[in-house]
Amino acid sequence: MSERPCFSAFRLRLDTTCTVHKLETGPSMSPSTTMANNWAQLLTIVAYWLIVPPEAWAEPPFAIPRTSSTTEHQLQEEALYLKEETVSIASRYEQPVSRAPSDVYVITDEDIRHSGATDVPTLLRQIPGLEVMQTNAVDFNVSVRGDNQLLANKLLILVDGRSIYIDQSGQVLWKFLPVALTEIKRIEVLKGPASAVYGFNAFDGVVNIITKSPDEMRGTTLQVAGGDLGTILTTGIHAGTGRNWSYRVSGGHEQNQRWSDRNSPALNRQRIAGMVEHHLPNQGRFRAEASLGRSNPYNGFVTEAATSDTRNSLAHALLSYEQNGLLIRGWWNSLFFNNPSNTVFPPLTPFLAITDRFGQTAGDASFNTYDLETRYQFNLIEPLKVNIGTNFRHIAASWSYLKSRTTENRLGLYAQGDWKVLPSLELSAGLRYDIDSHDEPTLSPRGAVIYHVNPNHTLRLSASVAYRQPTIIDIAQHTNTVLMLPGLPPTAVSILGTSNVRPEQIVSYELGYQGWWWQHRLRTRVTAYFNHISDLIAVQNPTGNPLTPASPTNGGVADLYGGEVGLEVLMTSWLSGFANYAYQDLGQTFSGISRRGFAHHKVNAGLRGKWNQFTGELLYHHTSSAAYPLTDLLTNLAPFFPTGTVLPREAIPGYHLVNLRFGYLIWENSSVGYIREAEIAVSVFNALNDTHREHPLGDLLGTRVMGWLTVKL
Repeated sequence: MSERPCFSAFRLRLDTTCTVHKLETGPSMSPSTTMANNWAQLLTIVAYWLIVPPEAWAEPPFAIPRTSSTTEHQLQEEALYLKEETVSIASRYEQPVSRAPSDVYVITDEDIRHSGATDVPTLLRQIPGLEVMQTNAVDFNVSVRGDNQLLANKLLILVDGRSIYIDQSGQVLWKFLPVALTEIKRIEVLKGPASAVYGFNAFDGVVNIITKSPDEMRGTTLQVAGGDLGTILTTGIHAGTGRNWSYRVSGGHEQNQRWSDRNSPALNRQRIAGMVEHHLPNQGRFRAEASLGRSNPYNGFVTEAATSDTRNSLAHALLSYEQNGLLIRGWWNSLFFNNPSNTVFPPLTPFLAITDRFGQTAGDASFNTYDLETRYQFNLIEPLKVNIGTNFRHIAASWSYLKSRTTENRLGLYAQGDWKVLPSLELSAGLRYDIDSHDEPTLSPRGAVIYHVNPNHTLRLSASVAYRQPTIIDIAQHTNTVLMLPGLPPTAVSILGTSNVRPEQIVSYELGYQGWWWQHRLRTRVTAYFNHISDLIAVQNPTGNPLTPASPTNGGVADLYGGEVGLEVLMTSWLSGFANYAYQDLGQTFSGISRRGFAHHKVNAGLRGKWNQFTGELLYHHTSSAAYPLTDLLTNLAPFFPTGTVLPREAIPGYHLVNLRFGYLIWENSSVGYIREAEIAVSVFNALNDTHREHPLGDLLGTRVMGWLTVKL
């Protein structure tokens, strides 16, 4: 009998030792006798497997070694990850993935470190069913299960539970997040509607970026990276603890050039942030945090007819109190930006100008959001866990592209309950009631039945309804589009916001399975879904007369359906991997730019190896061909374009994206109670140089090679 360490595949970690029994043959046994004995043993094992009931498939639990202080905590966490990830995104309290009422995936700090990624969307590509569309060096559109678009607005993004979704416009500044990748402990991804606990905007799903505690980042961490496309990335973090207090401060700088013009800047941003916690008895705490960032320029967003370079300033502040299941939290998000001009796409440039209500292309904007939230989690009876909460949000926007300064108030109340009816059967139900000052109230239910065939195999059936409220842009926009045709005077066509729009709605059904095999060295996951989407909001001209103002309107339905299958596996103690496949299709009545564009097939796979001080990772992503709607302006103005003008096509070919990273650990020391180390690495984005577009109006994405130095002191 021998022992060997049990490592994990990508999202699992080293726990304790696993006992392995070796069958030995005596020296007097002939090969034929040995083979006969082996076949007899194999047939006996197969017969036993067929006779024994499914409950016996379950593997015995691993014992957690008992040590002291930091070592014990690490071993407990590692054992937790060996068995299964614990997440808080589905019900807003911690629970194993197999008990969550929604389809949840986790990206760990180890995944982030070994990926060589410079942004969160690149990390999200590896999750089946996630739609990641990069249009230039800065702009990303991320959504779930075939529902992606330019200016994607249906995925709620959180950092430690605080929304960074821009309520005023429905967007996310993916390259302007208030945290560095080295600060992230894990990223929890919920696929499917979650308005039942999060309210508006959790339409397609939720991404919660969870940062490391000061204790987990104790010391000083420095990271410097640079490479192609004028990319420079620097980050500095210092964290410490003392008695009942802990703190973390960080800062960083990032810059890069454009894929379309490597001599023109796409991003130049700086960020500082800090947080402090006071620890109370019974795991309670006070927390205060703030951040401030600026970017000049920020080359995004790409729209149907133009893109813009903005100068942004981003700030936030937060105070929270948490103890004995009670959370009280208030926060403020602020975005100030100036857009010097809107860059209209060639060949529309000679014929089209986009201005505000005063006829100016430049304009200053101020977006502010204030949120107060409270929730309480308790056990009504022993097998019934209840989570109740409420939040009030005040949203304000000032911008010359709006009719006037506009405000919006939202109030939400929700209850979520999880009941363990039997050891093998759990029921989950949630309901949220939302009130908005610009629209009618909505009710968002969610229910799930979770059946544990045994501790290693779980089935889940769930249904949910979610809404996305019209944004302030939808309600109060005032934009002028000036057409300048040869031989004719300029003609201005207005786009006017309106309050006569309803929230967008999605009704979703899911069937999921998760299974553990081979002593928890192999996990398989399968999901099938059906989503019915209605009342999508799009700008349309109700009369067809170009002199009549256009306005946002509701219209059309779509049925999206598909499935996802994946596995994560530990092949040896030094090599792990994963692979997944997603298929999707839809039927829709949407027209114009409201049409859903999507790829039918997506494949992701990865290998990670570790040999002494060396680490290596290979990530592969394949997306099949897709077609995305383009503005009618391109076809309507085509007769005026110069001869030989090449227009973008709706269809884009499929592509293969291979990302690599190789690292070498220079030194490591843990004598001070935490790990100090230094690592150098090189990463390659698009190593096959499969130059491709991910949207017809996007830039051609090529190869980027970067070098990294990370030091923790």
